[in-house]
Amino acid sequence: FFMKSAIWGGTALTTGGVYQAFKPQASVEKTGEAIRTVADPGSPRPWEEALQATDTPNAFEEIAGYNNYYEFSTDKSAVAGRAKNFVTDPWSVEIGGLVAKPRRMDLAELRAIETEERIYRFRCVEGWSMVIPWVGFPLARLLEMVEPTSAATHVAFETYYDAKQMPYSKFSGLDLPYVEGLRLDEAMHPLTLLATGLYGKTLPNQNGAPIRLVVPWKYGFKSIKSVVRIVLTGQEPSTTWNLAGPQEYGFYSNVNPAVDH
Repeated sequence: FFMKSAIWGGTALTTGGVYQAFKPQASVEKTGEAIRTVADPGSPRPWEEALQATDTPNAFEEIAGYNNYYEFSTDKSAVAGRAKNFVTDPWSVEIGGLVAKPRRMDLAELRAIETEERIYRFRCVEGWSMVIPWVGFPLARLLEMVEPTSAATHVAFETYYDAKQMPYSKFSGLDLPYVEGLRLDEAMHPLTLLATGLYGKTLPNQNGAPIRLVVPWKYGFKSIKSVVRIVLTGQEPSTTWNLAGPQEYGFYSNVNPAVDH
């Protein structure tokens, strides 16, 4: 299950258990101050079964101390130190493109959206994985606010980039700012999350503060960090790793353990 919370990751949450795969028919029960949404106990479909995280979550120190964030460093253990002074407030996210109600949302508006705790497996194409208790809200909730038009088929994302704050980005080997994309139906899927925290804490800089994408059935590089722009479009958008190595990184990049990197 996942737990809903009115906080935005700034106060500790109680992890009531592991996230069970979402099913449309869900029951709701009150548990103290929180509202718990419990998935239908029926047999999950194959894709849902693959997303169930029954493992023990990694320690906060592991999640916050081992990070791919090339704008700060290509050394996973160095990212946290180099991102320590990254300025994430003030912040805003621009949402536009093929929508009826384009808008720019600042932190206050984003923090007003009710959050949930979800425990997902996070898999890197490099071969390592973690189990992470994210705090956030479904991306669909944000997209519904701007009302995608019938012409919209995909969603493009762009991360924040500032060479002054990220001087080591010149060694990344990537064209920046980092960009990513999803099909619209993937973006609207109830498991697709905009994360604002983890382990009940505000999202650390090295993990993509103040707001990042999390798509649990795709490899980690699809879950773009520090999002500043979301654009609805009628065509498949460019993505950073696909541009860097199209033979290695496809647009979809769904987790497939049967295929070597």
